[in-house]
Amino acid sequence: MIQIPFTQLRSWQDELRDAITDPAELLSHLELSTDLLEAAIQADALFGLKVPRPYLARIEKGNPLDPLLLQVLPQHQETQPQPGYSEDPLAEQQANPLPGLIHKYTHRVLLVLSGACAINCRYCFRRHFAYQENQLGKQQWLQILNYLRQHPEVDEVIFSGGDPLATPDTRLQRMIQDLEQIPHLERLRIHTRLPVVIPSRITPTLLSALSSTRLQSLIVLHINHPNEIDDGVRQASRLITQQNIPLLNQSVLLKGINDSVSVQKTLSKTLFAAGILPYYLFLFDPVVGAAHFDLPEVQAKDLAAKLQAELPGYLMPRLAVEIPGKASKTLLIPTYDTRNHPE
Repeated sequence: MIQIPFTQLRSWQDELRDAITDPAELLSHLELSTDLLEAAIQADALFGLKVPRPYLARIEKGNPLDPLLLQVLPQHQETQPQPGYSEDPLAEQQANPLPGLIHKYTHRVLLVLSGACAINCRYCFRRHFAYQENQLGKQQWLQILNYLRQHPEVDEVIFSGGDPLATPDTRLQRMIQDLEQIPHLERLRIHTRLPVVIPSRITPTLLSALSSTRLQSLIVLHINHPNEIDDGVRQASRLITQQNIPLLNQSVLLKGINDSVSVQKTLSKTLFAAGILPYYLFLFDPVVGAAHFDLPEVQAKDLAAKLQAELPGYLMPRLAVEIPGKASKTLLIPTYDTRNHPE
């Protein structure tokens, strides 16, 4: 049995149950003005607030512009309609042949294990996703296994959600064991934010399930700002990498949060120091309710070019955008406009 070298005062399930979901409580805890409350309540009605306390502890009290706060606080901009934004910005409904299964790319499929998240990020591209229609009961799981058997071109399965690690360890174990029985599957990828917002989610049972399977396992975290990485996250990351499970990070470029060279440079270096390799830096997916996070592509390319000049290649995340209907993510080549930035 894998040993966790520290004592968890609270289980991840306890932390999940104790997450803050009331805007008034959030503002009070962070000593923020009640002037923010009316807008927060209105936006919360469209997409609920949810912040676990281990993440809350990293937010600076009294600072309405804290980059972690801005990722979770419901704001008035969410209630303002904006043309050009969609409830399904990646056209996932068109690639959803079975409940809980999304098959956009030839050689890999994505499974929506859970509609639950440990934290509700305000820019979430699945904030309007039909989770109720994509629940994975026993019958739906059997249909997915049969689908995979009939698609030998698929060699990788991605656990996603919501957050797939909101699923109990025992269920995850059973699902991994079922997938192992399909010969052409080679890799299991888990896209999760839970070890970031609740580091105690990394349990011995989870690590054992991922390290003992014949499938090559890897975990892709979602961290947007270096302030999200505290001692708990570093400890959870060490536990993962000690099992020889590759640990990558993908982030989203967000206006007012991480859209500067200094923040992105610090993020890449802080990730690497924690044993996490920068992987993707995505342009914002144009989802309804979150247009205030969007940045022009030209600005993103300019930022990436400057960042590239500051970092070694292995610390440089790939700037990318997901375009519905394309056979893969679209990589964007950084460009530097010398007319606007003379030497």
